[in-house]
Amino acid sequence: MRLGDLLQAANIATREQIDQAVARQAELGGRLGDNLIAIGAVAREALETFLRHVPAEPADLTGTGISPTELLSLLLKLIYTNRLETANDFVESMKLPSNIVDQLIRMAVERGLLIAMGSQGLTMRYALSEQGRNWALEAMRASQYAGPAPVTLDSYCERVQLQKVTNDLVTYQGIRQALGDNTVTDKFVHRIGPALNSGRAMLLYGPPGNGKTTVALSFASVFNAVIYVPYAVMIEGQIMRVFDPSFHQPLVVDSPPPSVFGGLRREQSDARWVPIRRPFVVTGGELTLEMLDLKYDPVAGFYEAPLHLKALGGCFVVDDFGRQLVSPENLLNRWIVPMESRVDYLKLHTGKSFSIPFEAMVIFSTNINPEDLMDPAFLRRLPYKIEIGAPDRATYRKIFDTLCAKNGIVITDEIFEYIVAKVTQEKGLELAAYHAKFIVDQIIAIGRFLGEPPRFTASSIEYALDNLKVNQPGAAFKPAPVGVNVKAVDQGGAGYPADRYSQPERRPAQVYAEPVK
Repeated sequence: MRLGDLLQAANIATREQIDQAVARQAELGGRLGDNLIAIGAVAREALETFLRHVPAEPADLTGTGISPTELLSLLLKLIYTNRLETANDFVESMKLPSNIVDQLIRMAVERGLLIAMGSQGLTMRYALSEQGRNWALEAMRASQYAGPAPVTLDSYCERVQLQKVTNDLVTYQGIRQALGDNTVTDKFVHRIGPALNSGRAMLLYGPPGNGKTTVALSFASVFNAVIYVPYAVMIEGQIMRVFDPSFHQPLVVDSPPPSVFGGLRREQSDARWVPIRRPFVVTGGELTLEMLDLKYDPVAGFYEAPLHLKALGGCFVVDDFGRQLVSPENLLNRWIVPMESRVDYLKLHTGKSFSIPFEAMVIFSTNINPEDLMDPAFLRRLPYKIEIGAPDRATYRKIFDTLCAKNGIVITDEIFEYIVAKVTQEKGLELAAYHAKFIVDQIIAIGRFLGEPPRFTASSIEYALDNLKVNQPGAAFKPAPVGVNVKAVDQGGAGYPADRYSQPERRPAQVYAEPVK
């Protein structure tokens, strides 16, 4: 990706400022960054800080850190598997600068591995010779990896250290913006802020249905920095694939097509690294210990990075902690060393071990009592333990008000009191944050079925609450809770007719038995 595009994606410069700097560069020369400083678009300190985190293109074969033979084998595999013909195709597939690819082409031609097939316009076409095809097949038997050129383990570790999640400053306003319409108290925001800024492990706990997962997922938009992940890493001659579009969101920039100044925009980063937003990897009950180890495919002959490595520079959320196939004790024992030392150790199938910085924020989310999940020694190693409990009455009402306003449904004081009384007295439930969305969705579904605008009535609320919690077999009918005006609820607010189905006694399974008018 071009430097100007990266600056735009990181919100350091606007597209207009970049175009202005490119025009000045065409007239006066110099580097794009210097011209951005000259027009006052970027402060020099901010630009230098940004550039320190951008992986620079290797100048030559030595600068890649990968042996020429390994790169030559990769080139031949790419040509063989993808039927590539031109140098531009090779550059795009290997993600290496054209001068390095040209060196590899010359090496291949000199060794009789590639044959020049003649030019089409200004573009030379190449094909594998018989010897080159045999080389490619032999390389495929060793490893079927045929993708962008890998980076070295040392450069990967160095970049992980440069891209710590603690480099981002999390603010009160940033958390509020990330939470969006989620209703949380200021007290909660002030508790979660220091935890996010620390980059240390965090435990979110509390009864189910109060937004632990929703809150954890909202953290993905708290961090806005641009970081870089490699397509692949070479370790002791072995390939580990890292980039995963399932978890890594490449930056998309609305960049104009090349213009007369296109040649001046070639200040690029190392294309072997993909610029992304900080990753946010979520796993739940399916998590096993094997998913936290290198996954070697003996047929393909290369490795897939484990889940928590794909989260480096971002967050790794273990949702529904305690309900995994692996026991909590074994899972926690796997994390003690990485969380304490910020270093993790992995092993190749050859027996060779290597270390890598573990710079990811681990977030455990559970509705099980933490003391039933882990012993005091491990609880002590979790510096942030944040309870997300049941909402108080005011927050419960605010959640309803927000959802009802969004869906055009009237909720009066009488309706709210009726819902609270039915939930707590008849159903015997504690107030929970998810109730509002559950009930409102049910009211909307009833309205769609009847062909009417959605509205609260006594029987529609009862229908929703019967779906919220099943009734005990043989349970006797319970009248409206004390102090609740059912008639006022049935009126549903100004302008609503009485519920056609409201009756003094309950009619299970017949609430909507009449035909729609």
